[in-house]
Amino acid sequence: MTGRDVDKLQEEIEELFADLWQVPRFSGIRHGFRPNVDCFHTDDPHALTVVVELPGVDPRSVQVVASERLLLIAGERKQPKVPGRVYQQMEIETGPFQRQVRLVENVDPERATASFDNGVLTVELPVVDRAPTGQVRITVRQ
Repeated sequence: MTGRDVDKLQEEIEELFADLWQVPRFSGIRHGFRPNVDCFHTDDPHALTVVVELPGVDPRSVQVVASERLLLIAGERKQPKVPGRVYQQMEIETGPFQRQVRLVENVDPERATASFDNGVLTVELPVVDRAPTGQVRITVRQ
């Protein structure tokens, strides 16, 4: 088993435990918004791409920070202000969110791009042999 395989397995185990501890939606207990994330690798260009579903989130509230083998996406989905509302049903999760994605390869956050289109955030991170140290905030284009 290669180091890459071990990193991928560790990431899958962490996601599994995160999912196991989520309370089912029908239980009536609300824990806040946790957006869905996909991460995939491409060879041409050699990059990791992270896609995050963020419907109803103001793109200006989204923060994307990359560091050594970790991508952090944070923001908030606010509840619309409607005077005099009385809920009959309430299923849409709101509130602050934070997702961490462990990256299985070294990336160059200085050359990363992030775009927000139709409620979907896409972050493209070029793969490199040696990752720079420190944190880099990635600007989200709309």
